[in-house]
Amino acid sequence: MQAIKRFTKDSIEALQAEISDAEGNEIAALGYLDEQGLVETIEVIARGNENSPAAGSQKLETADVVIHNHPSGFLTPSDKDLAVAARIADAGVGCFIVDNSLEKVYVISEPAKKRTFQKLNPAMIIGALEKGGAIAKRLPEYESRQSQLDLMRLIIKGFNEDALVAAEAGTGVGKSFAYLLPALSYAIINDERIVISTATITLQQQLYEKDIPLVLSAMKKKVKVALIKGRGNYLCLRRLGDVFREQSLLDNEEFTDLRAILAWSETTQTGSRSDLSFMPIEGLWSRICSEADACMGIRCPERERCFVLSLRRECADARILVVNHHLLFADLSARHEGAGYTNTVVLPPYNRVIIDEAHTVEAAATSFFSKGFSRLGIYQQLGRLFRKRRENRMGLLVRLMPPFTEEQKIIELEQEIQNIREIVDIVDQAGLELCKKDGVFRLTPQRENLIQGTLIPYIASFKNALTGFIKLVRKILDNVQEREEDEILIWETRSILRRLDTIGNVCASFIEFKNRTDEVLWIERRNSMGTGMWAIFMITPIAIGPSLKDALFTPNETVICVSATLTVKDSFDYWKSRSGLELITDRDIFTGQFPSPFPYASAVLLAIPQDAPLPDHGAYRAFVDKAASALTLSAGGSALVLFTSYEALKSAYNAAFPVLQEQGIRCLKQGDDDRNRLLQTFLQDEKSVLFATDSFWEGVDAPGNTLRLVILCRLPFKSPNEPVFEARCETIEKQGGNSFMELSLPESVMKFKQGFGRLMRRSKDHGVVAVLDGRILHKRYGEYFLCSLPKTKTNFSNFETLIQETGKFLTVNSRGCPNPSRSLFER
Repeated sequence: MQAIKRFTKDSIEALQAEISDAEGNEIAALGYLDEQGLVETIEVIARGNENSPAAGSQKLETADVVIHNHPSGFLTPSDKDLAVAARIADAGVGCFIVDNSLEKVYVISEPAKKRTFQKLNPAMIIGALEKGGAIAKRLPEYESRQSQLDLMRLIIKGFNEDALVAAEAGTGVGKSFAYLLPALSYAIINDERIVISTATITLQQQLYEKDIPLVLSAMKKKVKVALIKGRGNYLCLRRLGDVFREQSLLDNEEFTDLRAILAWSETTQTGSRSDLSFMPIEGLWSRICSEADACMGIRCPERERCFVLSLRRECADARILVVNHHLLFADLSARHEGAGYTNTVVLPPYNRVIIDEAHTVEAAATSFFSKGFSRLGIYQQLGRLFRKRRENRMGLLVRLMPPFTEEQKIIELEQEIQNIREIVDIVDQAGLELCKKDGVFRLTPQRENLIQGTLIPYIASFKNALTGFIKLVRKILDNVQEREEDEILIWETRSILRRLDTIGNVCASFIEFKNRTDEVLWIERRNSMGTGMWAIFMITPIAIGPSLKDALFTPNETVICVSATLTVKDSFDYWKSRSGLELITDRDIFTGQFPSPFPYASAVLLAIPQDAPLPDHGAYRAFVDKAASALTLSAGGSALVLFTSYEALKSAYNAAFPVLQEQGIRCLKQGDDDRNRLLQTFLQDEKSVLFATDSFWEGVDAPGNTLRLVILCRLPFKSPNEPVFEARCETIEKQGGNSFMELSLPESVMKFKQGFGRLMRRSKDHGVVAVLDGRILHKRYGEYFLCSLPKTKTNFSNFETLIQETGKFLTVNSRGCPNPSRSLFER
């Protein structure tokens, strides 16, 4: 075929020039078609030679055709040409061969016709929500809010223009509704899959079980929606049976849970842990849940009943996938590393993503891309391979050994495992010793002498012992006779070896810590009532932004990021720099702030005592202890007291408990119970106060009289010796920046806004937010915190006056109203 029938004149000349520059050797190029179906523009992706085909490119999925030349002039495709054409055809990409002069073309496969996407009609969607509109009529509780409609317009624009969107929507705007209506509409008219990612499983379930059905009912439409959690949330029937066969090694509590789970497994439709009527013991659940590297796939005897496989079938034709950030990053990471964007990886393929609670993106990605190990984790993996209780030997390796295995070989295996346990105990103790002062320890070149003498030799010994043990187990596997009943055991054993290999790699990184300049290597002390203290050894990437840019923002057509807190002093610059969005220079990025419709100016008092000592003053702790108690008394309970350290929390709690208890105010403290149960207790008792730290600064939803007073004891600056934060600050300083202004301050402001946001959860709420940190009034940077809040009533008097004014304000505004949860339209 003549090339002119498939190429424009300009593209022919461009390709001729590229071949000439390659001295007539083979090249590969991506081709992009014009409206007539001719190759209009080209992009060379590889240059080879006459004898070796040019290399491929991860960018080919963005093109219409892949073009390469045969310098010989013979255009008959080789077997390799046909294989490449078949592979890229799955992505709808065609494949052409041309001669060097661009006179002829051989079409191996035609490109798929481009789909034409129908744009959303903003006037129609917005009009349906305005007073008297079709959807508004079907939703009696719905009240039209201008900020919500404006947010919806921006999101519609993001879909229609294949753009990236960052939107800050204050509490009560109704951001869920604002993105669900456009997303569902787009999925319906274009038959396209959209991923909605949230920060927590709780929010996932709220969207899936309540919000999406409500919006669809109002639209009078049907769309298939799938809720997907990480594999670890689902029961694996094969592993359940495996643990049941070793039930004699379980303690009474584990055995009770196992029997209940066995009964539940016969009736559950989902296999999801959240559907259990009780919370199973974590150690037991970790042995029976689904795990990617332990999955046997098509070889699994429980394949027909597999909950994960059933979920995948459900997802295959779903148009809305509700996931969490960790699961989204697992999928994006695999695709970016070569799995491609057209096949099912962790999730089915998609091109459009909505990220709710987008302020958590950097933290979620940091957690996902971190790797580590601990003594307890290693004990668990070794115990699955071999363990002994009294005279009973159990575990995968015992079951794999032939019936008449020499006792000496079993003893040798037992000694190898005991040796590893002893060495990892030493490593653990060395880590705890380094964490003795601050609870954390970061490996840096400046600490080389200390580390080389107290830690690295032990980690090296541990790595060597682990390597030797892995070789021993692989030798055992090699000698196992092929028996069908052993296949499951072999598969499970190999999955454990892969995890031990990964731990060995982490050890290697610790040994070479001076060369790991793009990562933070650190140790942290952990503590629990049941297991005492132990150390975790972690590796965390310093920069997350580039990974998010390449894996999230670049490959997807539309990415909508929404949260109540994305700005500092009305600027998105900080969030964009941390999320990688500022690295995008060749696409439209739309941003917008949408203020809360709630009446902060009349319903909220911001109370800051001007005589509060600064946190570095010796009297500060005593002041906070006294102030937390006095403020709570003035409110009669209904208080949430937020701290930045557990030590400060305990001090204030101990000081307040006898005073408040005497007045009938129930005192609750983080750490005394499970987080969810603690919250439920607080929500059910209006005369209670909850003392809490880090995780309670966000995600607490207590509308009405349940919460009328929020006390922020200290501005939430991160501890300067927190390893990852410290490393990121150092990186900014090395690049000539100011780490306080570029990271420490804006990060603290964002968290401060989250803490402030705990108070107003619906339009009729009211109350006081008290800040006990004098820096907000007496330091220049205090204005960043104040300017990032909505307009409220304020009282910056001395503490004694402030106590009286707080009581008066709460009395005047008290209505004794019930505490219904917020509707979708306010979330």
